[in-house]
Amino acid sequence: MPSDPVSPRWTHWRETVDLEEYHQRWQRMEQQGTASHGEADFIEGYGAASVLDAGCGMGRVAIELHHRGVAVEGVDLDADLLAYARADMPEVAWHHADLTDMQLGRRFELIATPGNVMIFCRTDHRAPIVATLAGHLEPDGLLVAGFSLERGADALTLVEYDQYCSAAGLALVERFATWERDPYEGGNYAVSVHRLAL
Repeated sequence: MPSDPVSPRWTHWRETVDLEEYHQRWQRMEQQGTASHGEADFIEGYGAASVLDAGCGMGRVAIELHHRGVAVEGVDLDADLLAYARADMPEVAWHHADLTDMQLGRRFELIATPGNVMIFCRTDHRAPIVATLAGHLEPDGLLVAGFSLERGADALTLVEYDQYCSAAGLALVERFATWERDPYEGGNYAVSVHRLAL
């Protein structure tokens, strides 16, 4: 069981996943040179001087960005996952906080939620999370989110997500179907980039 409940969906994931095996799987892929870093490639491409990995989990994306010299921090509500991140890369600032109301005391040029973060959150927390993330952006900063587009009661549509962003002062800049920047033409996954108004 997770030390901090995020949502019923997240609780189910935690109950069915062996965290140590999950962690070792990514480590094996790194050692074998088969790990994919599409998210880090995408994020690094914007050249942001400061990045927050929101919903960082075990820190896979943030750690890769750190290796590339990006000034990155991570935040997650699940203390068990953060323990792995801290053990793997103690040099990075890892924050244990709820994305709905976190107060990190600083702003970032880019904030990313790459790991399906938005659909693992409670449906009633999604709009507050976007607002809180926007509040941690520098003027003209970017919010990057990648998540699956599903059907069902707890699904998140792009129309809904764009509405949350608009309410938080964010405007859509571009949208892709993958982290490799394939054009979005309707599909079941999207990577959205929104910019905070100056």
